[in-house]
Amino acid sequence: MPGKLKEVEQHDAPAIAAPFFIRGKLVEGTEHRHRSRDLNADFLSPALDANAIVTPRSELPPLLDVKVSEIIDFLVETGKRLTLDSNPHLRQCLELLSATNPLPRRVVENLYNSAPEMLKRGSLEGMISTNFDNPAILDGWVQERSDGRGNTGSLRAYPPRMIHMLAGNSPAGCIASIAQGALVKAVNVFKMPSSDPFTTVAVLRTMAEIDPDHPVVRSMSAVYWRGGDQALERTLYRPQYFDRIVAWGGGDAIKNVIGYLGPGIQLVSFDPKTSISMIGREGFETAQSIADMAERTAADTTVFNQDACIASRFVFVEGEREKIEEYCARLAERLAVDRAFASADAPPLPAETREEVEVLSAMGEVKVWGKGDGRGMVILSDQPVDFHPTNKTSNVVMVDKLEDAVRYVNVATQTIGVWPPERKIDLRDRLASAGGQRICRLGTAWGHVPGGPHDAMFALQRFVKYIGEDDIVNMEVNPEVEQAASLAGTG
Repeated sequence: MPGKLKEVEQHDAPAIAAPFFIRGKLVEGTEHRHRSRDLNADFLSPALDANAIVTPRSELPPLLDVKVSEIIDFLVETGKRLTLDSNPHLRQCLELLSATNPLPRRVVENLYNSAPEMLKRGSLEGMISTNFDNPAILDGWVQERSDGRGNTGSLRAYPPRMIHMLAGNSPAGCIASIAQGALVKAVNVFKMPSSDPFTTVAVLRTMAEIDPDHPVVRSMSAVYWRGGDQALERTLYRPQYFDRIVAWGGGDAIKNVIGYLGPGIQLVSFDPKTSISMIGREGFETAQSIADMAERTAADTTVFNQDACIASRFVFVEGEREKIEEYCARLAERLAVDRAFASADAPPLPAETREEVEVLSAMGEVKVWGKGDGRGMVILSDQPVDFHPTNKTSNVVMVDKLEDAVRYVNVATQTIGVWPPERKIDLRDRLASAGGQRICRLGTAWGHVPGGPHDAMFALQRFVKYIGEDDIVNMEVNPEVEQAASLAGTG
């Protein structure tokens, strides 16, 4: 099992054991005590041996000569075994996460139940085909250039060595990172978050039960250390050990990593984002259409109780105030609904935010529906509030026309849900120019067509190292080029 509850004398508090998984082997131990970020729960881990998680460059990557098709076969088989009802490792994680992760148990359970979808064959093949025009460069050297004089050039997408700083807001998110690392044949070290030091190991243990010596398994390590541990990070974050740091995290975590960057080691950052909604006046025609929009907005707003990059926080609307207020009232009601990836009751708003809303309301600058008690609050205003709406809070902002809302979009704007969907056509280029990264129908922020970009990039392209091999058999220079070079030298 991924961990067992253990009583320890230190701090006179119970702590959970969180083992590591290093290059195919489970590593257990309780030498180090840590504290989770969100719930301040203690957990214990083995001592981390930095040498154990570094694969020397003298060793070829274990997946180098494994065909991508075989890797996909292995990932698909893993997906079949990640069924919560039959996987003891995930079931144990479900129990352990109640101590370290703020998401309700039911939401975590739903995330685990949806996890196998990430490892479906169509999804995996879609990632490859959309990231690489010629996927053959992942499996070997491909001759794809010539200059007409008999000289040729070959290319290979070479496996990188990567550290993945996993996100803490989605216990199943590690599965996507594991799949991505396997598809590019990388040597992978997953730094688990303090809010979930369990799930990654559970998935890797499931892989090892299929085949403990499989190259995918030997390419994976999952460990934990406290972010900002300079003694360890100064040792690990070096180009002689790793090519890429893939960071999912908050602003402070990203800034910390940037301090270690230099020639030979690159950051691929999925940094914090904010998402919004945009609703045209066409949506306010009837009471039924208003109710439909409220439901769609609530679905987009409450993902992980609004602790997700795709969760909408601001809603820009055009229309008559009376109908917009009707929409706000309906939205407040729908924010309080239990959903697959949200609970009816979220943690309440911070006290200082509630006080700020009360002051704005007393001054007549905003109108408010609901309370800051975690069951949903809607704030209607003429311009966006200065604070960051959280804990199932939606700021509805009235604009004369949706085009006016584009000025509030920037490079930190990830998903933009638009209604009616026809308005996407007129807005999408302006939204992209302003910095927006994904446009979808209102109410579908959680859905994705497999193989699409994330944060305006195709991640697998960024992960690999493109290595060129030139075979030059003819060094003759075109006489016209030689003459031009000579004239340039006399000038």
